[in-house]
Amino acid sequence: MKLKTIERTMYKINIPLVKTIVFLTSFFIASLSFGQMQWTPDGNAYYSFTESGIDIVHLIDKSKNTNFLKRQDLIPQGKHEPLHVQSFQVSPDGKLLLLFTNTQRVWRENTRGDYWIFNSESKKLTQLGAGLSEASLMFAKFSPDGSKVAFVSKHNIYIQRLNDFQYEQITHDGTDRIINGTFDWAYEEEFGTKDGFRWSPDGKKIAFWKQDARSTRNFLMINNTDSLYSFTIPVEYPKVGMNPSATSVWLYDLEEKSTRKVEIEGDEAQHYIPRMEWVLDAKSIILQQLNRKQNHSKIILTDANTGKSSTIHTEEDSAWIDIKARWNNGDPSGWDWTDNGKAFIWVSEKGGFRQIYKINLEGKETLLTTDDFDVIQIDMIDTKNGYIYFSASPSNATQQYLYSIPLKGGKATRVTPKNYAGTNYYSISPNGKVALFQTSSTSYMASGAVVSLPEHKELVTPHSTRKAGPNDAKTEFFKVTTVDDVELDGWMVRPKDFDPTKKYPIVFFVYGEPAMQTVMDNFYAGKNRLYLGDMAEDGYIYVSLENRGTPAPKGRKWRKSIYRNIGIVNIRDQAMGAKEVFKWGFVDTTRVAVWGWSGGGASTLNLLGQYPDIYQTGISIAPVTNQLLYDNIYQERYMGLPQENEADFLKGSAITYAKNVKGNLLLVHGTGDDNVHYQNAEVYINELVKHGIPFQMMAYPNRSHSINEGTGTSEHLAKTYSQFLKTFCPPGGR
Repeated sequence: MKLKTIERTMYKINIPLVKTIVFLTSFFIASLSFGQMQWTPDGNAYYSFTESGIDIVHLIDKSKNTNFLKRQDLIPQGKHEPLHVQSFQVSPDGKLLLLFTNTQRVWRENTRGDYWIFNSESKKLTQLGAGLSEASLMFAKFSPDGSKVAFVSKHNIYIQRLNDFQYEQITHDGTDRIINGTFDWAYEEEFGTKDGFRWSPDGKKIAFWKQDARSTRNFLMINNTDSLYSFTIPVEYPKVGMNPSATSVWLYDLEEKSTRKVEIEGDEAQHYIPRMEWVLDAKSIILQQLNRKQNHSKIILTDANTGKSSTIHTEEDSAWIDIKARWNNGDPSGWDWTDNGKAFIWVSEKGGFRQIYKINLEGKETLLTTDDFDVIQIDMIDTKNGYIYFSASPSNATQQYLYSIPLKGGKATRVTPKNYAGTNYYSISPNGKVALFQTSSTSYMASGAVVSLPEHKELVTPHSTRKAGPNDAKTEFFKVTTVDDVELDGWMVRPKDFDPTKKYPIVFFVYGEPAMQTVMDNFYAGKNRLYLGDMAEDGYIYVSLENRGTPAPKGRKWRKSIYRNIGIVNIRDQAMGAKEVFKWGFVDTTRVAVWGWSGGGASTLNLLGQYPDIYQTGISIAPVTNQLLYDNIYQERYMGLPQENEADFLKGSAITYAKNVKGNLLLVHGTGDDNVHYQNAEVYINELVKHGIPFQMMAYPNRSHSINEGTGTSEHLAKTYSQFLKTFCPPGGR
């Protein structure tokens, strides 16, 4: 229902996320792949794919750039074409490369494929897992000493020695329903968990997740186009109210060749374990356990020899508790150690804002960020130089800047200079001294600059810049206060040759749920990729409003006011905000359109159904129409358990208000959507038909939630969108 952990990373490329967010109109991105960077050990350079192979790119002195792996070295013996490498890892001694090739999509991402080892001294390529199924290996990674590689194949874990390339299987119960070393659909989609095993720091043990999905029912999608007879595609999908996959953690001892289950209190089918890592001394593991409602968190230490556990820290929230993915660009992995592994960094909203704490292994907690504003994300914990770098924007929730505090805590210092207004991103080198820097606002975007830290002196100028042209429409930011005394941020693009004496049609872009923020000061704010042409040139007002409940950095109360109120609070804010916009006097209130995708598609239908006198036209793409049809982790996190408060789910569902739709509706959905099932469209259509409400429908066969597979799909969707909008909400001032 959401566009997957992208709220403030809209225009910063993170390759695994692009497949999910590429269709987002206002925020289509291009630039630096911060999320995938692999630094050299000294932090002065990074590895990069180039036409010649893999190069080492120096941040400051480009004359030091060197080729690390030649393209011809990627040609296996007996083959003529080089391997197509998606990603790679460098061994601890820098002599071996672990290459990920022939990749295939598992849920959102290409996480399954083949792995090869390249020896930089012998120039030899060797494929791992010989004899296992093609493209079946997942998450291969070096042991700490680089002598072995562990990987997953068909839900079992293997270890392969690199001296003789012999491998052994360490789990044997893996099936399509018993999952070792990776995760089911819901965990990956909602927690961002994918890689489900961890080497101990001394390389003597492996800790791994095991999931028992045998009680999770399959949702069957149907493929009618790829063969003479249709066939079904099963997706293990726990819907709202259904138990999650029973999840446990296990330890494998390489020397003893034995496996031990970690002792964790509670029903495995009524809790979640979204995070688990090794303590640096390799004597224990540390994990986070959430209850079913995700409003009670435990941090648990487990002895690696005995498997016995003890809880060192607990936290409760009347709504929900976010995990690390929320402040770590969607990635929940890793544990942020300080004090030589005796303490770690934690983030909590319990003080009213998202703030940084330090917790030691006895559970003692210390508040580090003492300012009354939100941490958006942690950018780096520089234990060597004694800083924590994080992003925040205390006075403007549409922007983002780099701040720092001493590792011991204190008042924050802004690092980003005042002249960089807008949204700013940093990829900080492991040495903490330099960072790749990207800045963006509605009129300017630059990437590839290198700055020193903490001085923020520009050492290398940006390699890519974009400026708004003199004839480009300008995106303006504004605030409105609704009748409920709620202040909403918004952006607006006026028609070109704007005449305040005329009245213009208005198009609202909406999302409105806890997974995404739409009103952000970046280069793509106000742009609509689905519209063929120029909305401002054609005479539309284009607007987006930020309702309560979205992840804007406005404090805990703002974000969690939507708890058990999705489809109610956010929808009222949008409608009441629209009424304030109408007071400007130049909006033609007989030509009001709204559109959105996923959660935004649900908001679009709710606005048409709950406030039919405000919105005459809606385009809803891949919407959840009944909240009881979505997955348990997301919907129960924000709405509670339907066994206790089902009425709230129904009250906020668009299907409840379908009978009230008066305007023009275009409903768009992919029949192969494994995220928001096509079922949502069909039950909503039934409701419209029952009440005699006409509408238009575009179903895309076998397309997923992103509706971008297949030749011509994106172009067709844009044409369909544009024609419908122009027909039922005609452009131009009157």
